[in-house]
Amino acid sequence: MTQTASRETNFPQTQPPTSKATSTVPAAPGGNLSILPRATATRPTETPKHAPDTTSDKATAAFIRRTLCAHNVLLGNGEKGRNTPLPIDELLPPLTSSNDVDLQLYAIIAVIIKEFVYTWYSKITPDQVFVNEVIQVIAHCTRALEQRLRKVDLEALLLDEIPELLEAHVNAYRISHQSLHHNPLVSHPRSIYHTLHPHPALSPVPLESDPTSVAAQQQNEAAWRQLVVQGVLAVLLPTEDLENGCLRLLVAEIFAEMIVGNGISEKACEGWLLWEGITSIAEVLQAGADADDMSSKEMKPEQTMSRLERYGLLSSSVEEAAEPVKGRTTPSSSHGSASTSVARAFWLAVQYAFLACTALRAVMVALATSSSLPPRSVAGVSAPASAEEHRRLLPQPAAGAAEGGHGAGKRAMVSMNVWSCGARLLSLERRMPWLAGAVALLHWLVVRGPGRVGDTDGVLDRLLLHTFHTRVLNPSNIPPLLRTVRATLFPNNGLAPPRQPPTPAEAQAIKRRCAATLLALLPGPVAATLYATRQPDQMRRQVEAALLDPLGDAYLNKHLVFAILELVVVRLVPELAEKGVVELMEERLG
Repeated sequence: MTQTASRETNFPQTQPPTSKATSTVPAAPGGNLSILPRATATRPTETPKHAPDTTSDKATAAFIRRTLCAHNVLLGNGEKGRNTPLPIDELLPPLTSSNDVDLQLYAIIAVIIKEFVYTWYSKITPDQVFVNEVIQVIAHCTRALEQRLRKVDLEALLLDEIPELLEAHVNAYRISHQSLHHNPLVSHPRSIYHTLHPHPALSPVPLESDPTSVAAQQQNEAAWRQLVVQGVLAVLLPTEDLENGCLRLLVAEIFAEMIVGNGISEKACEGWLLWEGITSIAEVLQAGADADDMSSKEMKPEQTMSRLERYGLLSSSVEEAAEPVKGRTTPSSSHGSASTSVARAFWLAVQYAFLACTALRAVMVALATSSSLPPRSVAGVSAPASAEEHRRLLPQPAAGAAEGGHGAGKRAMVSMNVWSCGARLLSLERRMPWLAGAVALLHWLVVRGPGRVGDTDGVLDRLLLHTFHTRVLNPSNIPPLLRTVRATLFPNNGLAPPRQPPTPAEAQAIKRRCAATLLALLPGPVAATLYATRQPDQMRRQVEAALLDPLGDAYLNKHLVFAILELVVVRLVPELAEKGVVELMEERLG
């Protein structure tokens, strides 16, 4: 995220948007207002046919101003008499170092406060000091998290540690659902999976035949959510806010129940919802490829000809000679066909040689440019989760090599678990063992071969790291991502009507559509070779069994999602890995 100029930290108090009120409440003595209308929670019952765009920056800023900055209109704090309203960054405390990111984050916060705080708080008192304190606390936490995020090894987190958890989830799912014996003892797959990957929040295994187990698991999950959120707040909150038990409780409820509970645990772990998300991503990728194909098809008529015909390398006499005469084959026609085949083969070989030289030149330029890229720094980065395993898999340094050099303690990009996870999802070792062996040999040559170009801080390693940071971790991608999340979770800046869970038949239809969309991303010959069939139904069933079935059980998905959440929390707040919540509270509060 790009750094921006420092902004004011002393901000006026905020107030919820007001609507038509039937009664007024007198303000407390000494207040700035003598009469303040009480806000009522109203929600539109019908959506206009041509609804305005609520995701644009202008509409988003107006929504934030109406929800969180309505006090400027009532109190005249710099807004009255102005032709243009003050920007959001001058009205509210900064959340991050980027104003564009703050705009999208404040839009999400405004929706949450409007729907979950104003609906009950405005009925108690018109005083908005408490809500303003909540905003200040959230701003303090986000700024602290941003500073901690700068010290996290994001490439290791996204390409090594999270794929490792996904690979372990797939392995455990397959073990729990595929028995080694023909007639095994009766055992529930959930119990086998939970035995392989136990989690305190998901104990005991909820069984429909035992309602007490379901209630006990829900209680443990609620306690775990509170424990994680309270631990994070114990580290990030300032001391004066941490001592305010009421404020800390409300912020903890917002994050633990509304975000982690309702958003992540109840919705994001559903299999059909994950399938729909994968389908949407695959459709976006497919739309981009189709756009490229359409642009290539909309060429001029002369451009649809082959290069040999366009540049006159194939004469019309040769083409006519290549066409067989109806009813018989003459020596001249066979001679013309042979000469045409030789000419085409020659010019195709020239074209492929030219493309190979161009690709080789591009690779050499990229490798030469990557040598000037800065080395990977290890300062302030937490150690990976499985450090012993990583040290065992990493190639040992050569004899006499200096310890503590550039990239010490970091894993090479080509050795991260994202590659093995992809191979595991495709079942590459079972389907194409020769290809898996060839890739392993190529990996060994790149990491341990001449030049060690793929080793940590090698030429290839720096190039891959630079590409990952410029393409994936580009700060300009964050505002559109937050805008998409807000439009999906809160359409028209409000709560969407509750969606009815699909029936088993509808869920199967969603899974079939997801598998078909994933298959559409692969070229036909590649898919036929990988799945050893040309029947679309058989390929689709194989995709469902290998890729989509491991995400079909919401209870098993919670193991994966909770493990990822804990990993991210520990990387951002490493104090929680060393001390408990009670110890952290005692240190802060004495």
